[in-house]
Amino acid sequence: MDTLLGLLIVVVLLFIVVYVAVGVRIVRPYQKGVVEQLGRYKETVDPGLRIIKPILERLRTVDMREQVIDVPPQEVITEDNVAVSVDAVIYFEPTDPQRLLYNISNFILAVTKLAQTNLRNVIGEMTLDEAFTSRERVNAALRQILDDATDKWGVRVVRVEIQRIDPPQDVMNAMHEQMKAERTRRAVVTEAEGAREAAVTRAEGEKQAAILSAQGVRERDILTADGEAQAVKTRAEAEQFRQEVVAAGEADAIRSVFGAITDSGTDDRVIAIKYLETLQGMADGRATKIFVPAEMGATLGTLGGIAELLRAGDFPEAVPRDPDDRENRPARDRQPTPPATREPAASRAGARSVISGQAPSTRPSIESAPSDAQTPPALPPAGTPPPPPMRR
Repeated sequence: MDTLLGLLIVVVLLFIVVYVAVGVRIVRPYQKGVVEQLGRYKETVDPGLRIIKPILERLRTVDMREQVIDVPPQEVITEDNVAVSVDAVIYFEPTDPQRLLYNISNFILAVTKLAQTNLRNVIGEMTLDEAFTSRERVNAALRQILDDATDKWGVRVVRVEIQRIDPPQDVMNAMHEQMKAERTRRAVVTEAEGAREAAVTRAEGEKQAAILSAQGVRERDILTADGEAQAVKTRAEAEQFRQEVVAAGEADAIRSVFGAITDSGTDDRVIAIKYLETLQGMADGRATKIFVPAEMGATLGTLGGIAELLRAGDFPEAVPRDPDDRENRPARDRQPTPPATREPAASRAGARSVISGQAPSTRPSIESAPSDAQTPPALPPAGTPPPPPMRR
Protein backbone atom coordinates (compact mmCIF):
# COMPACT_ATOMS: atom_id res chain seq x y z
CA MET A 1 0.00 0.00 0.00
CA ASP A 2 2.71 2.37 0.91
CA THR A 3 4.55 1.44 -2.25
CA LEU A 4 1.50 2.18 -4.35
CA LEU A 5 1.01 5.51 -2.65
CA GLY A 6 4.61 6.48 -3.23
CA LEU A 7 4.40 5.54 -6.87
CA LEU A 8 1.28 7.65 -7.29
CA ILE A 9 2.96 10.65 -5.74
CA VAL A 10 5.89 10.27 -8.11
CA VAL A 11 3.59 10.12 -11.12
CA VAL A 12 1.72 13.23 -9.99
CA LEU A 13 4.95 15.14 -9.52
CA LEU A 14 6.19 14.06 -12.91
CA PHE A 15 2.95 15.17 -14.52
CA ILE A 16 3.18 18.53 -12.83
CA VAL A 17 6.75 18.99 -14.08
CA VAL A 18 5.85 18.04 -17.63
CA TYR A 19 2.74 20.22 -17.59
CA VAL A 20 4.72 23.20 -16.40
CA ALA A 21 7.48 22.59 -18.93
CA VAL A 22 5.01 22.36 -21.80
CA GLY A 23 2.56 25.01 -20.69
CA VAL A 24 5.03 27.84 -19.94
CA ARG A 25 6.28 29.61 -23.16
CA ILE A 26 8.42 32.71 -23.73
CA VAL A 27 7.75 35.05 -26.71
CA ARG A 28 10.87 37.00 -27.87
CA PRO A 29 10.81 40.81 -28.32
CA TYR A 30 10.97 40.52 -32.14
CA GLN A 31 8.21 37.91 -32.22
CA LYS A 32 4.49 37.66 -31.80
CA GLY A 33 2.60 34.57 -30.70
CA VAL A 34 -0.57 33.05 -32.14
CA VAL A 35 -2.46 30.87 -29.61
CA GLU A 36 -4.59 28.03 -30.97
CA GLN A 37 -7.05 26.15 -28.81
CA LEU A 38 -8.28 22.79 -30.02
CA GLY A 39 -7.13 23.70 -33.55
CA ARG A 40 -8.83 27.06 -33.72
CA TYR A 41 -7.36 30.59 -33.55
CA LYS A 42 -7.75 31.96 -30.07
CA GLU A 43 -5.60 35.11 -29.80
CA THR A 44 -2.36 36.88 -30.68
CA VAL A 45 -0.03 37.50 -27.79
CA ASP A 46 2.80 39.99 -27.42
CA PRO A 47 6.39 39.24 -26.33
CA GLY A 48 6.82 37.96 -22.75
CA LEU A 49 6.12 34.93 -20.52
CA ARG A 50 2.99 33.08 -21.64
CA ILE A 51 1.27 30.06 -20.05
CA ILE A 52 -0.91 27.84 -22.17
CA LYS A 53 -2.83 24.69 -21.56
CA PRO A 54 -0.84 21.75 -22.80
CA ILE A 55 -2.64 19.38 -25.14
CA LEU A 56 -5.53 21.83 -25.42
CA GLU A 57 -3.64 24.88 -26.67
CA ARG A 58 -0.66 25.56 -28.92
CA LEU A 59 1.48 28.71 -29.25
CA ARG A 60 2.98 29.54 -32.70
CA THR A 61 5.53 32.40 -32.93
CA VAL A 62 6.01 34.64 -35.95
CA ASP A 63 9.24 36.65 -36.62
CA MET A 64 8.22 40.27 -37.21
CA ARG A 65 11.63 41.54 -38.37
CA GLU A 66 12.36 42.70 -41.95
CA GLN A 67 13.56 39.80 -44.04
CA VAL A 68 15.28 39.33 -47.39
CA ILE A 69 14.45 37.00 -50.25
CA ASP A 70 16.90 36.46 -53.10
CA VAL A 71 15.07 35.96 -56.37
CA PRO A 72 16.97 33.53 -58.64
CA PRO A 73 18.10 34.79 -62.08
CA GLN A 74 15.30 34.90 -64.62
CA GLU A 75 15.57 35.00 -68.42
CA VAL A 76 13.70 38.05 -69.71
CA ILE A 77 13.23 39.27 -73.31
CA THR A 78 13.28 43.04 -73.70
CA GLU A 79 11.19 45.07 -76.13
CA ASP A 80 14.05 45.12 -78.67
CA ASN A 81 14.22 41.27 -78.56
CA VAL A 82 17.34 40.92 -76.43
CA ALA A 83 17.36 38.05 -73.93
CA VAL A 84 18.81 39.14 -70.62
CA SER A 85 19.22 37.44 -67.28
CA VAL A 86 17.79 39.40 -64.36
CA ASP A 87 17.89 38.67 -60.66
CA ALA A 88 16.47 40.75 -57.84
CA VAL A 89 16.25 41.06 -54.06
CA ILE A 90 13.00 41.54 -52.14
CA TYR A 91 12.81 43.14 -48.67
CA PHE A 92 9.60 42.52 -46.70
CA GLU A 93 8.30 42.60 -43.14
CA PRO A 94 5.23 40.83 -41.63
CA THR A 95 2.44 43.06 -40.42
CA ASP A 96 -0.25 40.52 -39.34
CA PRO A 97 0.89 37.12 -37.89
CA GLN A 98 -2.62 35.60 -38.17
CA ARG A 99 -2.96 36.25 -41.93
CA LEU A 100 0.67 35.27 -42.55
CA LEU A 101 -0.03 31.86 -40.92
CA TYR A 102 -3.49 31.20 -42.27
CA ASN A 103 -3.65 32.95 -45.69
CA ILE A 104 -0.49 31.54 -47.31
CA SER A 105 1.09 28.20 -46.79
CA ASN A 106 4.56 28.95 -48.28
CA PHE A 107 5.13 32.67 -48.39
CA ILE A 108 8.79 32.47 -49.55
CA LEU A 109 7.97 30.42 -52.64
CA ALA A 110 4.90 32.47 -53.45
CA VAL A 111 6.67 35.84 -53.33
CA THR A 112 9.64 34.48 -55.33
CA LYS A 113 7.45 33.24 -58.17
CA LEU A 114 5.44 36.46 -58.10
CA ALA A 115 8.63 38.53 -58.44
CA GLN A 116 9.89 36.46 -61.36
CA THR A 117 6.68 36.75 -63.36
CA ASN A 118 6.45 40.49 -62.79
CA LEU A 119 10.07 40.96 -63.81
CA ARG A 120 9.14 39.53 -67.22
CA ASN A 121 6.25 41.92 -67.52
CA VAL A 122 8.07 45.08 -66.41
CA ILE A 123 11.36 44.59 -68.26
CA GLY A 124 9.62 43.18 -71.33
CA GLU A 125 8.10 46.61 -71.89
CA MET A 126 11.54 48.29 -72.00
CA THR A 127 14.46 48.29 -74.36
CA LEU A 128 17.85 47.11 -73.23
CA ASP A 129 19.18 50.64 -72.80
CA GLU A 130 16.08 51.64 -70.81
CA ALA A 131 16.47 48.59 -68.59
CA PHE A 132 20.06 49.60 -67.85
CA THR A 133 19.23 53.22 -67.14
CA SER A 134 15.79 52.85 -65.51
CA ARG A 135 16.43 50.62 -62.56
CA GLU A 136 14.65 52.95 -60.19
CA ARG A 137 11.51 52.74 -62.31
CA VAL A 138 11.75 48.91 -62.41
CA ASN A 139 12.22 48.76 -58.64
CA ALA A 140 9.25 51.02 -57.97
CA ALA A 141 6.98 49.09 -60.34
CA LEU A 142 7.92 45.73 -58.82
CA ARG A 143 7.49 46.95 -55.28
CA GLN A 144 4.04 48.34 -56.03
CA ILE A 145 2.92 45.06 -57.67
CA LEU A 146 4.31 42.82 -54.93
CA ASP A 147 2.99 45.03 -52.13
CA ASP A 148 -0.52 44.92 -53.54
CA ALA A 149 -0.32 41.13 -53.97
CA THR A 150 1.09 40.37 -50.51
CA ASP A 151 -1.17 42.72 -48.56
CA LYS A 152 -3.73 39.96 -47.93
CA TRP A 153 -0.94 37.73 -46.67
CA GLY A 154 -0.14 40.10 -43.82
CA VAL A 155 3.16 41.15 -45.34
CA ARG A 156 4.42 44.57 -46.53
CA VAL A 157 7.05 44.66 -49.31
CA VAL A 158 9.49 47.39 -48.31
CA ARG A 159 11.53 47.58 -51.53
CA VAL A 160 12.73 45.59 -54.50
CA GLU A 161 16.21 45.93 -55.91
CA ILE A 162 17.52 44.69 -59.28
CA GLN A 163 20.89 43.08 -58.66
CA ARG A 164 22.10 42.25 -62.14
CA ILE A 165 21.03 42.51 -65.74
CA ASP A 166 23.27 40.30 -67.87
CA PRO A 167 22.85 40.53 -71.67
CA PRO A 168 24.29 37.85 -74.00
CA GLN A 169 28.02 37.78 -74.74
CA ASP A 170 27.71 39.14 -78.28
CA VAL A 171 25.64 42.03 -76.98
CA MET A 172 28.24 42.65 -74.31
CA ASN A 173 30.99 42.74 -76.96
CA ALA A 174 28.96 45.19 -79.06
CA MET A 175 28.37 47.34 -76.00
CA HIS A 176 32.06 47.30 -75.22
CA GLU A 177 32.89 48.38 -78.78
CA GLN A 178 30.28 51.12 -78.60
CA MET A 179 31.60 52.29 -75.26
CA LYS A 180 35.15 52.24 -76.62
CA ALA A 181 34.13 54.25 -79.68
CA GLU A 182 32.24 56.72 -77.53
CA ARG A 183 35.19 57.18 -75.23
CA THR A 184 37.51 57.61 -78.23
CA ARG A 185 35.16 60.21 -79.66
CA ARG A 186 35.04 62.04 -76.36
CA ALA A 187 38.82 61.95 -76.12
CA VAL A 188 39.18 63.35 -79.66
CA VAL A 189 36.56 66.03 -78.99
CA THR A 190 38.18 66.94 -75.69
CA GLU A 191 41.61 67.10 -77.33
CA ALA A 192 40.24 69.25 -80.18
CA GLU A 193 38.52 71.58 -77.73
CA GLY A 194 41.71 71.81 -75.71
CA ALA A 195 43.73 72.62 -78.84
CA ARG A 196 41.15 75.20 -79.90
CA GLU A 197 41.12 76.84 -76.49
CA ALA A 198 44.92 76.79 -76.44
CA ALA A 199 45.06 78.41 -79.89
CA VAL A 200 42.49 81.02 -78.86
CA THR A 201 44.35 81.72 -75.64
CA ARG A 202 47.66 81.91 -77.49
CA ALA A 203 46.17 84.26 -80.11
CA GLU A 204 44.66 86.45 -77.41
CA GLY A 205 48.02 86.53 -75.63
CA GLU A 206 49.83 87.49 -78.85
CA LYS A 207 47.16 90.12 -79.53
CA GLN A 208 47.55 91.60 -76.07
CA ALA A 209 51.34 91.48 -76.44
CA ALA A 210 51.15 93.25 -79.81
CA ILE A 211 48.78 95.86 -78.39
CA LEU A 212 51.01 96.46 -75.39
CA SER A 213 54.09 96.59 -77.62
CA ALA A 214 52.39 99.10 -79.94
CA GLN A 215 51.29 101.17 -76.99
CA GLY A 216 54.83 101.07 -75.60
CA VAL A 217 56.31 102.12 -78.95
CA ARG A 218 53.74 104.89 -79.27
CA GLU A 219 54.40 106.17 -75.76
CA ARG A 220 58.15 105.92 -76.37
CA ASP A 221 57.83 107.88 -79.63
CA ILE A 222 55.61 110.44 -77.93
CA LEU A 223 58.07 110.85 -75.06
CA THR A 224 61.00 110.98 -77.49
CA ALA A 225 59.24 113.59 -79.62
CA ASP A 226 58.36 115.59 -76.52
CA GLY A 227 61.94 115.36 -75.33
CA GLU A 228 63.32 116.38 -78.72
CA ALA A 229 60.82 119.23 -78.95
CA GLN A 230 61.78 120.40 -75.48
CA ALA A 231 65.47 120.06 -76.35
CA VAL A 232 65.01 121.99 -79.61
CA LYS A 233 63.05 124.62 -77.76
CA THR A 234 65.73 124.87 -75.08
CA ARG A 235 68.52 125.02 -77.68
CA ALA A 236 66.59 127.67 -79.63
CA GLU A 237 66.09 129.72 -76.49
CA ALA A 238 69.77 129.34 -75.62
CA GLU A 239 70.81 130.29 -79.16
CA GLN A 240 68.40 133.24 -79.08
CA PHE A 241 69.82 134.34 -75.75
CA ARG A 242 73.39 133.92 -77.04
CA GLN A 243 72.64 135.91 -80.19
CA GLU A 244 70.93 138.60 -78.17
CA VAL A 245 73.91 138.81 -75.80
CA VAL A 246 76.39 138.80 -78.71
CA ALA A 247 74.33 141.39 -80.59
CA ALA A 248 74.10 143.54 -77.47
CA GLY A 249 77.87 143.21 -76.95
CA GLU A 250 78.64 144.03 -80.57
CA ALA A 251 76.23 146.96 -80.44
CA ASP A 252 77.96 148.24 -77.29
CA ALA A 253 81.35 147.72 -78.92
CA ILE A 254 80.28 149.56 -82.07
CA ARG A 255 78.82 152.38 -80.01
CA SER A 256 82.01 152.57 -77.95
CA VAL A 257 84.24 152.58 -81.06
CA PHE A 258 82.07 155.08 -82.84
CA GLY A 259 82.01 157.29 -79.76
CA ALA A 260 85.76 157.03 -79.37
CA ILE A 261 86.29 157.86 -83.04
CA THR A 262 83.88 160.80 -82.83
CA ASP A 263 85.32 162.11 -79.57
CA SER A 264 88.95 161.86 -80.78
CA GLY A 265 88.28 163.88 -83.96
CA THR A 266 89.45 161.13 -86.32
CA ASP A 267 89.08 162.19 -89.98
CA ASP A 268 88.63 160.24 -93.18
CA ARG A 269 92.33 159.63 -93.79
CA VAL A 270 92.78 157.56 -90.63
CA ILE A 271 89.73 155.48 -91.54
CA ALA A 272 91.16 154.97 -95.04
CA ILE A 273 94.49 153.75 -93.62
CA LYS A 274 92.65 151.24 -91.32
CA TYR A 275 90.59 150.15 -94.29
CA LEU A 276 93.74 149.40 -96.29
CA GLU A 277 95.32 147.53 -93.41
CA THR A 278 92.23 145.42 -93.16
CA LEU A 279 92.30 144.66 -96.88
CA GLN A 280 95.98 143.71 -96.66
CA GLY A 281 95.23 141.23 -93.85
CA MET A 282 92.38 139.73 -95.79
CA ALA A 283 94.44 139.29 -98.98
CA ASP A 284 97.62 137.97 -97.35
CA GLY A 285 97.96 135.22 -99.96
CA ARG A 286 97.11 132.26 -97.70
CA ALA A 287 93.44 132.17 -98.67
CA THR A 288 91.85 130.63 -101.74
CA LYS A 289 89.36 133.49 -102.15
CA ILE A 290 89.84 136.87 -103.84
CA PHE A 291 88.33 139.85 -102.06
CA VAL A 292 87.40 142.74 -104.30
CA PRO A 293 86.29 146.03 -102.68
CA ALA A 294 82.86 147.15 -103.69
CA GLU A 295 84.04 150.74 -104.53
CA MET A 296 87.23 150.39 -106.50
CA GLY A 297 87.17 154.04 -107.65
CA ALA A 298 86.99 155.33 -104.11
CA THR A 299 89.78 152.95 -103.09
CA LEU A 300 92.12 154.10 -105.88
CA GLY A 301 91.38 157.75 -105.08
CA THR A 302 92.22 157.09 -101.45
CA LEU A 303 95.46 155.39 -102.45
CA GLY A 304 96.43 158.43 -104.54
CA GLY A 305 95.75 160.82 -101.66
CA ILE A 306 97.78 158.67 -99.27
CA ALA A 307 100.69 158.57 -101.73
CA GLU A 308 100.75 162.38 -101.97
CA LEU A 309 100.69 162.69 -98.17
CA LEU A 310 103.57 160.29 -97.83
CA ARG A 311 105.66 162.28 -100.35
CA ALA A 312 104.95 165.68 -98.74
CA GLY A 313 105.21 164.44 -95.17
CA ASP A 314 102.61 167.02 -94.16
CA PHE A 315 100.07 165.58 -91.68
CA PRO A 316 97.64 168.21 -90.44
CA GLU A 317 96.77 168.04 -86.84
CA ALA A 318 93.47 166.35 -86.14
CA VAL A 319 90.92 168.73 -84.74
CA PRO A 320 88.02 167.34 -82.68
CA ARG A 321 84.77 167.83 -84.45
CA ASP A 322 81.52 168.77 -82.84
CA PRO A 323 78.86 166.19 -83.66
CA ASP A 324 76.18 168.86 -83.46
CA ASP A 325 77.94 171.20 -85.98
CA ARG A 326 75.93 170.37 -89.03
CA GLU A 327 77.10 173.41 -91.02
CA ASN A 328 80.78 172.36 -91.04
CA ARG A 329 79.98 168.78 -92.11
CA PRO A 330 80.93 167.89 -95.67
CA ALA A 331 78.21 167.64 -98.21
CA ARG A 332 78.74 163.92 -98.51
CA ASP A 333 77.78 163.58 -94.81
CA ARG A 334 74.48 165.30 -95.47
CA GLN A 335 73.67 163.61 -98.78
CA PRO A 336 73.46 159.90 -99.51
CA THR A 337 76.50 158.44 -101.12
CA PRO A 338 75.90 157.42 -104.74
CA PRO A 339 76.08 153.69 -105.42
CA ALA A 340 79.54 152.38 -105.96
CA THR A 341 80.63 151.52 -109.43
CA ARG A 342 83.00 148.76 -110.39
CA GLU A 343 86.36 149.55 -112.03
CA PRO A 344 87.71 147.70 -115.05
CA ALA A 345 89.64 144.52 -114.57
CA ALA A 346 92.99 146.24 -115.06
CA SER A 347 92.32 148.77 -112.30
CA ARG A 348 91.25 146.00 -109.91
CA ALA A 349 94.34 144.01 -110.69
CA GLY A 350 96.55 147.04 -110.01
CA ALA A 351 94.78 147.67 -106.75
CA ARG A 352 95.34 144.09 -105.66
CA SER A 353 99.00 144.37 -106.57
CA VAL A 354 99.40 147.55 -104.58
CA ILE A 355 97.66 146.14 -101.54
CA SER A 356 99.53 142.84 -101.50
CA GLY A 357 102.88 144.29 -102.60
CA GLN A 358 103.10 142.00 -105.70
CA ALA A 359 103.22 142.63 -109.43
CA PRO A 360 99.95 142.87 -111.24
CA SER A 361 98.68 139.42 -112.18
CA THR A 362 97.69 138.48 -115.70
CA ARG A 363 94.87 136.17 -114.48
CA PRO A 364 91.41 137.05 -115.69
CA SER A 365 89.53 138.99 -113.09
CA ILE A 366 85.91 139.55 -112.30
CA GLU A 367 84.18 141.66 -114.93
CA SER A 368 82.25 144.65 -113.69
CA ALA A 369 80.20 147.36 -115.24
CA PRO A 370 82.21 150.38 -116.54
CA SER A 371 82.19 153.37 -114.26
CA ASP A 372 81.93 157.04 -115.19
CA ALA A 373 85.50 158.31 -115.78
CA GLN A 374 84.44 161.90 -115.20
CA THR A 375 83.18 161.18 -111.66
CA PRO A 376 85.97 161.81 -109.12
CA PRO A 377 86.41 159.22 -106.38
CA ALA A 378 84.90 160.19 -103.10
CA LEU A 379 86.12 159.28 -99.65
CA PRO A 380 83.68 157.59 -97.28
CA PRO A 381 82.28 159.89 -94.58
CA ALA A 382 83.75 159.86 -91.13
CA GLY A 383 82.25 157.24 -88.88
CA THR A 384 81.06 155.08 -91.79
CA PRO A 385 82.28 151.47 -91.65
CA PRO A 386 84.14 150.15 -94.69
CA PRO A 387 81.96 148.55 -97.36
CA PRO A 388 81.80 144.73 -97.37
CA PRO A 389 84.12 143.00 -99.83
CA MET A 390 82.78 141.01 -102.72
CA ARG A 391 83.57 137.33 -102.79
CA ARG A 392 84.47 135.39 -105.82
